[in-house]
Amino acid sequence: MKRKDLVVGIDVGTSHVRVIVGEPLPDNTVNIVGVGLSSSQGLKKGVIVDLDKTTQSITSAVEEAERMVGFDIKEAYVGLVGMNVELVPNKGVVAVTSEDREITGEDVDRVMQSTRVIPLASDREIVNVIPRQFIVDGYDGIRDPVGMLGVRLEVDALIITATITTLRNLMRCVNRAGIEVSGLVLQSLANSEVALSSDEKELGVFLLDLGGGKSELSFYQHGVLQSISVLPVGGNHITNDIAIGLRTGFETAENLKLEHGCALTAMTEENEKLEVTCVGGKDRQVVSERDLAGFIEPRAYEVMQLMQEEMKKMGWEDMPPAGVVLTGGISLMEGITEMAEQVYNTSVRVAEPQFVGVKSPIYTTAVGVLNYVIKSSGEVIPEKKEGGSGFLVKNWWDRFRNWLNEIFE
Repeated sequence: MKRKDLVVGIDVGTSHVRVIVGEPLPDNTVNIVGVGLSSSQGLKKGVIVDLDKTTQSITSAVEEAERMVGFDIKEAYVGLVGMNVELVPNKGVVAVTSEDREITGEDVDRVMQSTRVIPLASDREIVNVIPRQFIVDGYDGIRDPVGMLGVRLEVDALIITATITTLRNLMRCVNRAGIEVSGLVLQSLANSEVALSSDEKELGVFLLDLGGGKSELSFYQHGVLQSISVLPVGGNHITNDIAIGLRTGFETAENLKLEHGCALTAMTEENEKLEVTCVGGKDRQVVSERDLAGFIEPRAYEVMQLMQEEMKKMGWEDMPPAGVVLTGGISLMEGITEMAEQVYNTSVRVAEPQFVGVKSPIYTTAVGVLNYVIKSSGEVIPEKKEGGSGFLVKNWWDRFRNWLNEIFE
């Protein structure tokens, strides 16, 4: 296997940093060949608050992946959290330039670039443009117009914007870990590549990513992302409730949550006893799994209700046909699926990557980054075409990075 044939994805999360190394296959899928995992120390609620600790966490995860694949990782694609991201709908239109009126890839590139002409606040920058549909001479619903005949080409697109501070801090941490950022992929898009089927995205589905410091909700319909919402609540809040309720350390509370946690007290047994060390290590207490669930259930239920309010803001009083799909670390907790079914009154399932060595939902974003990049580009790092709308192309990214350096340094 050649080093240039591999692509690397990094998920910088609140609880963990995950690095996935994959080999692109001819059918635009990926074969996972390396995995790196480390605890994340420098983030809070999905936002970088300590550059040094975040850099150290990224370095540790990268080094673990390097040991597995046997060479140094120099560049990677990075997942972008939707915390400070906004989706701006916009349309673009161009005239078809060829004499025979056949739409070419250049026409598509031009119409995509035309959508970038929008007013932006001084602290925001365009990260990506996602085409929702193309319109040829008034006929809409077209996914790929290349090869069709027409005079007027339009696109209905979503412009992904993020705060410059968010981009700058994320880039700096990855760069300080010795990794060049080849591009950014919105986590909602990355997750959908692994977690959702094409039928679900077509019919309408909510994808709920339950992470450590944040919960991210994205809605898909007609095959494309329609809207996202991110709230700064997640698994760390559950851990904190356990630590306060049982007067124990945060690490002990986290282990209790992971090993014995259940989102519904009705699914636990009163006679299942656990010994818990109190803060300071002097005293111990015995609690039941039901007692533990008593601290978890209210917070988990609160997260579900908050997300239900966000669903209503997106225009869904009732659930979409494909229901809800859960991913992220909290989706592994016993009883969380049953709770979601009770709250949302619809079908709920947990998404799991179907790759050897990374079958846990905690790897959904990192694996999804690889899949999204490969499907969007059809090429392998470092060869990337300009004008691709699936991710940041290298030349544009270099110009953007240089511009940021001029401002901040």
